[in-house]
Amino acid sequence: MTAETDRTASAEGSAAPASVASGEIKAPAVDAPPETQEVAWRHEHLLDVDGLTRGELELVMRTTDAMREVLSRPIPKVPALRGTNVTILFYEASTRTRVSFEVAAKNLSCDVVNIAASSSSVSKGESLVDTVRTIEALGAHMLVMRHPASGAPYLAAEVFGGSVLNGGDGWHGHPSQALLDLYTLRTTIPGGSLDGKKVVILGDSLHSRVARSNIWTLTAMGADLWICGPSTLLRGFEGWAARGAAGRRFTVTSDMGAALKDADVVMALRIQKERMSSGLLPSLREYAARYGLTQERLRAAKPDVIIMHPGPMNEGVEIAADVAVDPRSVITAQVTNGVAVRMAMLYLLAGIRRRGGKA
Repeated sequence: MTAETDRTASAEGSAAPASVASGEIKAPAVDAPPETQEVAWRHEHLLDVDGLTRGELELVMRTTDAMREVLSRPIPKVPALRGTNVTILFYEASTRTRVSFEVAAKNLSCDVVNIAASSSSVSKGESLVDTVRTIEALGAHMLVMRHPASGAPYLAAEVFGGSVLNGGDGWHGHPSQALLDLYTLRTTIPGGSLDGKKVVILGDSLHSRVARSNIWTLTAMGADLWICGPSTLLRGFEGWAARGAAGRRFTVTSDMGAALKDADVVMALRIQKERMSSGLLPSLREYAARYGLTQERLRAAKPDVIIMHPGPMNEGVEIAADVAVDPRSVITAQVTNGVAVRMAMLYLLAGIRRRGGKA
């Protein structure tokens, strides 16, 4: 059964503001402390991307450009956030996100503490609120957090005196992944514009915080976004399109042929077996046979289609091994860009904290 919803009118706020259109948004001089820079950033926390305007997304992209230049230096490090204490608190296993946040913070000269919940007092029954208060009492200025419960970073932000960065919460959101995906596309698509580009997110959207955050960023930047997968893994997205993406170009469908036809970008999502309820899929083998991203299916897309995956990959399930290493794949670039994007996020948030007198 195909569930399909399409919204194509102009969304409020989706058009570029005058400052963006005229090129007035400039990257800060990231070698200098962020409180010395004049930037149009107003957020103390980054809990998701749904509250970011197109102009603020442009600012993150320009700041990431500056961080990419830092990373190209023989010594890829600046003293901009010296004296800032960053604590990374992950309640779930992670490689890409945790390590890239740590590298990003150290490249900005932060002092970094890494905490795995399994080896902390959480294993003794300590609550999230008590853990966050303890971390703040030990001197943390910024908290990077991943949690299996949707909304947990919002609770942390209520009790933490510094800035909270959401490293992924339940099925809800993964803002840094959405921003690095956006940046990867901006630096890969000729001309750097997503306006009118057909972007397909394929797979387990139901359990995907990556898909939910990408919906906001990609449609805000003018992409023609398609969400595709088995109908059991699309539940609720038709309603989201009607309420949250009204006016943006957003299609929800189970018709893989229609989704991939003339696609400019295809992002395969991991089948999240650890979150999967029984009965949503007959088997992984059947999913791979019907919805796995293969070379044959990619022939329906444009010849220069960009292939993405947020990782980690189940090769042979949602994506074939030869597709993952195809020359058109930017999966490795996504990982690399994650460091620069997270440096940009830390820098912009630190500026708000310092100017607010919370240093």
